[in-house]
Amino acid sequence: MSTFLYKIGKTAYNKPWHFIIAWIAILGVVGALIGINGIHTSSEMKIKGTEAQKVLDQLAKELPEASGGQASVVFTAPKGERLDTPDRIAAITKAINDVYGIEYVINPAEAAAAAGATATDAAQSGNAAAGSEQQNAQQSATQTDPSQAAAAAPYGPLIVEGNPVPGVMISADGNVALFQFQFTVQQMSLPQEVIDTVVDDVTAVEQANLGIKALPSDTLVGKPAIGATEGIGIVVAAVVLFITLGSVVAAGLPLITALLGVGISVGGAYSLSKFIPMTDITPALAMMVGLAVGIDYSLFIVNRQRRMILDQGLSAREAASRAVGTAGSAVFFAGLTVIIALCGMVVMNIDFLTAMALVAAASVFINVLVALTLLPALLGLVGERIVSEKARKKNNEQAGVARQGTAHRWASGVVRRRWLVIVGVIVILGAASIPAANMKLGMPSGDTANLDTPARQSFDAISAGFGKGFNSPLLLVAEPASSSDKVTPELLGKLVQDIQQHDDVAVVTPMGINKTGDIGIISVIPKSGPTDDETKKLVKELRDQDSSISQSNKVTLGVTGFTAINIDMSAKLAEVFPLYIGIILILSLIILLLVFRSIIVPVKATIGFLLSILATFGITTAVFQWGWLHDLFGFDTGGPLLSFMPIMVSGILYGLAMDYQVFLVSSMREAYVHGHKGTTSVVDGYKQASRVVVAAAVIMVSVFAGFILTEDIMLKQIGFALTIGILIDAFFVRMALVPAIMAVFGDKAWGMPKWLDRILPNLDVEGDKLIAELNKSSNPNGHKELKKAKPSRAH
Repeated sequence: MSTFLYKIGKTAYNKPWHFIIAWIAILGVVGALIGINGIHTSSEMKIKGTEAQKVLDQLAKELPEASGGQASVVFTAPKGERLDTPDRIAAITKAINDVYGIEYVINPAEAAAAAGATATDAAQSGNAAAGSEQQNAQQSATQTDPSQAAAAAPYGPLIVEGNPVPGVMISADGNVALFQFQFTVQQMSLPQEVIDTVVDDVTAVEQANLGIKALPSDTLVGKPAIGATEGIGIVVAAVVLFITLGSVVAAGLPLITALLGVGISVGGAYSLSKFIPMTDITPALAMMVGLAVGIDYSLFIVNRQRRMILDQGLSAREAASRAVGTAGSAVFFAGLTVIIALCGMVVMNIDFLTAMALVAAASVFINVLVALTLLPALLGLVGERIVSEKARKKNNEQAGVARQGTAHRWASGVVRRRWLVIVGVIVILGAASIPAANMKLGMPSGDTANLDTPARQSFDAISAGFGKGFNSPLLLVAEPASSSDKVTPELLGKLVQDIQQHDDVAVVTPMGINKTGDIGIISVIPKSGPTDDETKKLVKELRDQDSSISQSNKVTLGVTGFTAINIDMSAKLAEVFPLYIGIILILSLIILLLVFRSIIVPVKATIGFLLSILATFGITTAVFQWGWLHDLFGFDTGGPLLSFMPIMVSGILYGLAMDYQVFLVSSMREAYVHGHKGTTSVVDGYKQASRVVVAAAVIMVSVFAGFILTEDIMLKQIGFALTIGILIDAFFVRMALVPAIMAVFGDKAWGMPKWLDRILPNLDVEGDKLIAELNKSSNPNGHKELKKAKPSRAH
């Protein structure tokens, strides 16, 4: 591998324009494909096989008109005023009629006409059953005090000219109206232009200067976009590169290659989105990971070339070729580690997660190729200017001076106080992990949106005017337990009545029966909100085939809807998360065993990663679930963590943590192989590798932290978790815990049974074989060999 990469690097350096034009052409092809195919992404995140998805798929097949998603819009009047004045009613009804005229939106009047008598009879029967209790309560209130009759019914239909407006309810004080409607497909699959049109139509009421405010629910919020905040991370990365490399030219190369790699990978994802289902967050995640690894991998190679020029006096051409062959081998392996970790998510067989993982893995792969081919071509254009005359002169002046900088002092201190460091790191990270025991998973909803967003204002207005449950509607499908039985209007009415008795049910509405009488549809409004534990318990109890409702009515109940889908998705992802962590840990042991040919090093690295990931989730839980420091990170209310965040973050952090492990510990091994024994090899290896590893970690932290500033809560959570994870793993685990543990074991850390050593392949990650071959070819008569570069100094 090292020899092959050496030849590629030399070819690219000698013929730079061949490679540069090729990559520009690839970028042009990607742009052309986007122009031809367009961009097709959605918010859809579904997991095949979950109970809610099974019911939804069944409805789509047998009763497609009932399988579409629901949405809502809240209309509010100024405090103390009513919406049911003539002018305001006219504006609201116009907006509602405009929405009903949109393609993908079901018009209740047309649907009722098409449904025929069966659905009507069922609805009438069910309404009678459902409404009897409320009527009795109202009659009792009227007999006691007529003025309290309105208060007995906190809401009712909006009446215009004696007729109810379809899908609209108004609160008792007339201050809030709720418009609920249904799409022909799930809202997660709607074209963005449909959502935009709905929002434009309902917000048109605000232009009439009548004091009406329209608040779309969280199901109608815009899709997450990749904003300008990521630019802040790139600026910080540029500063770190300049400080590390000491040259504007050298610092600019990693940025150029990373941006090109991200452009091709993210653009490629968009260009294929017509053929591959892709969520909105997938390209943003690919950009996040691609930028971080793209900058870091190019940094390792450029830094290696500069050290070879300064330390060995090699030409820029030979140094670039060797850097690609040696540091490039480590980059290739590090990138492969990240790719394998991401592709490990495929085994969970979750479509949207698979797409995210594969697109992110493709972004890493492309950035590795760019670093190994385009970067040496650009180095060929730069030539000897990669190291300025000033830097060469300064290096020559300091060549004979023994220096013990910050890295040496830090490593020596860690080695001397190894047990204190080990215990301290474990205690600190263990304490940080405690909140993870109470981590709750879910999907973002209106109740956790920022207070100044329409989604949150809509959620709060609905909760105040009608109850939290109207933000979490459920759709029930009733089927006879026996294939010979049918769902009759009477049975549907009894079901409605029985479900209404549940403690957490606010409103039950029959939706109809299909023509063959095989299934009946019921709408249920809970009393609890979409992320409340009570709602999860209600869904579970309604699905229970041994419940009194199912047994007494001889039916099986399926539950679906946006709320139920999110509940099932979170439960499924929480279930497979331990499996994925197990895969990651086993993978870690195997890969590091091959790289370092040691038993202790892989075990130590795996334990370190486990500490990092637990502390990361603990801190993320404290911030985003408990709401600690929420003002600092730009959100108002804590809530459940994004359901797929732990899996995605674990995969990415594992790959990046192993990068640092390889670059740092391989330097220690290099020192050991070349005669430094015991703790001396730990200090020497740390001293040589720490500068560039710290720079790489700071760059990644900067890139990921840029996503914390985004408005989208999903990207904000992922960006925060990756930022904290890199900080913990790089500075607590790799920079402190690793040298301390290596010092405890000393030379024994590199021990391995002889039988295992014989059967394991030699990956030559650091390019030792290449250096030996080059030295041999340059000294065929046994003259003094060229001084071998210290790979660790290039890291």
